Amino acid sequence: MSKQHRIVVAGCGGMSNVWIKELLKRDDALVVGLVDVQIGQAEKIRDAYGLACGVYSGLIEAIADTGADLVIDVTIPDSHFEISTTAMKQGCHVFGEKPMAATMEQARKIIEIADATGRSLSVMQNRRYDANIRALRELISSGAIGRSGMINADFFLGPHFGGFRDVMESPLILDMAIHTFDQARFIIGADPVSVYCHEFNPPGSWYTGNASAVCIYEMSDGSVFSYRGSWCAEGAPTSWEADWRIIGEKGTAIWDGVQAPYAEVVSAGEHAEKKFMRDTVRVEAPLRWNGKPGHEGCLDEMFLALEEGRPAETDCRDNIHSMAMVLGAIESAKSGRKVMLG
Repeated sequence: MSKQHRIVVAGCGGMSNVWIKELLKRDDALVVGLVDVQIGQAEKIRDAYGLACGVYSGLIEAIADTGADLVIDVTIPDSHFEISTTAMKQGCHVFGEKPMAATMEQARKIIEIADATGRSLSVMQNRRYDANIRALRELISSGAIGRSGMINADFFLGPHFGGFRDVMESPLILDMAIHTFDQARFIIGADPVSVYCHEFNPPGSWYTGNASAVCIYEMSDGSVFSYRGSWCAEGAPTSWEADWRIIGEKGTAIWDGVQAPYAEVVSAGEHAEKKFMRDTVRVEAPLRWNGKPGHEGCLDEMFLALEEGRPAETDCRDNIHSMAMVLGAIESAKSGRKVMLG
């Protein structure tokens, strides 16, 4: 068995349940402490899972008392910088919820501290861990549709969460769109260069802030990524994985976020180039990935990276590009101008 990590979970709200349930399945994970500013909430989680661990209101005390080497950060976004940097300075690696920080300045500082301490922050981007998105990525990288020129993602859902999301200034972009933005980077293997965003709050929205947005990104491979999304769209929902259309020089790849992706590419038949509308043939995406899906798959990668002494796929040095897409979009929406993301 690989090393058993001694883990402190910081933040004992609803999402802590998702993490703890997965951690309890693992032989390489032992929860030794729970931290929450409301100590009663930590006690509630401890009792719910029958954990034999301490509960604390402060992270430094929890790490020192338990000898932890890994911190799970499930606090609110505004607390991520303090939790991750404190943990790394105390000798712990960090697995955390997105976004990795509240500002780009904080994100850059996190990377500086990770470099200085030799510790790491890996971000939960669970939507990379799916056989279909892995197949779509392979389909694109194989050259089946040629060079990608335009990537389109539609995300339309109407979840009634209640709580902090309902009063956020930019609930869609700040809390959810980072998943779709990260998916786009993963699928095409490129990073953002610039963004123009218009966000708004349409009629019927139950959110205080802007729950809808249209974003246009220029990517480092020369392609353009177009995002249309709403978190108050009642009826005819897309999947949580979004609905994708990727247009290349030789054809188009399609993925609805649920079924297996496929492409339609120009047929090489005789006189094909002379036709007004050229014939196409369907190309199925190769379903080769056999990892675990979602949260569990991302955790597998995070733990494996620690065991192998390498950055995880969603290490902070990579994830900062997805975060730049989020914060750049918000800046563009506020200024009404295109924002460079270098």
